[in-house]
Amino acid sequence: KLHVSLPLSFVMGQKAPKLGNKKSHIGLRRPDGEAVTVREFEPADEPEVLRIFHEGLMEMVPDTAFRGLRHHPESLLLYAAITVVSSALTMCWWLILLLPALVVGARYFYSRRVIHGYLVEAMSRDMGNIEGFYMKSPGSCLWVAVLDQKVVGVVAAVGQQKEPGGAVELRRMCVDRRYRRCGVGIALGKRLLEFAAASSCSSVNLGTTAYTPAAHRLYQHLGFQCVGVTEGYVTPGSRQSLPERLFYRVRYHHYTYKVT
Repeated sequence: KLHVSLPLSFVMGQKAPKLGNKKSHIGLRRPDGEAVTVREFEPADEPEVLRIFHEGLMEMVPDTAFRGLRHHPESLLLYAAITVVSSALTMCWWLILLLPALVVGARYFYSRRVIHGYLVEAMSRDMGNIEGFYMKSPGSCLWVAVLDQKVVGVVAAVGQQKEPGGAVELRRMCVDRRYRRCGVGIALGKRLLEFAAASSCSSVNLGTTAYTPAAHRLYQHLGFQCVGVTEGYVTPGSRQSLPERLFYRVRYHHYTYKVT
C-alpha cells in the first residue's frame, strides 16, 4: 500500500490506456533497477497470496486498536466516562490507573477477534476459491506483483455490472511489508485501472477501513477521490456483541475513480 516516484508513462494524472489483451504484463522499475512485474494469478501463487493477505489483515489489528482510537472522539469520551463512574463508585485509585490499560487491551482483543472473523468470512468466499471466484468469473480478475522472483503483492477486481455504465470494485490490495516503497502498490493499482478501461467500465470503486496515511495516499495518487465516509462500519464476520460495539469501531472510506 505504498508508493514510489514514477517515470513519465505513469504520471498520476494520466488516464490508464486500454488494453486488448487481458494477460498482458505491466511493470515499474525500482531505484536499484529491478522491475516490478504484475501478472495474472496462477494456482502455484496461492500459498504466497494467502500469506500476504493474512499478514496484511493482521496489520489491521494494531491499526484499528491504537491508531484508530484518536479518530473516534466519541469512543474517547465513553472511556473517560467509564473511568469517572468507576472512580465515583469504587474510589479505588489502582483500578482507576489500570483502566486505560484495560481499555487499550480490550480494543486490541476485540479488534483481533473481529478481523479474524473477517478472515474466516473471506476464506469461506473469494479467498478460499481464488481460481473460481476471480479467474473464471466474467469481469473479475486477480493479479500478483512479482519482484526478486517472488510474489510480493496482490490486488483483485470484481465486476459491478449493476452500476450505471459498468464499474469495477478494487479488492484485496495488499503488499508484502518487506517490499513496500518499491512501487508495488502503484504497479498493482495501475494494472487494475487498465483492466477497467479495457473492459469499458465507467468507474472503479473501493472501500477501506485503514487508518494508515500511506494507504490513503496510494489511492489518491492513483487518481481516486474519497466520496464518502461511513462511521461505525459493520465489518463482515463481526458478531456485533455489546463489547465489540464498545471496543471495536471503524470508519469506512469510499473511494471512486472515473475511468471515462
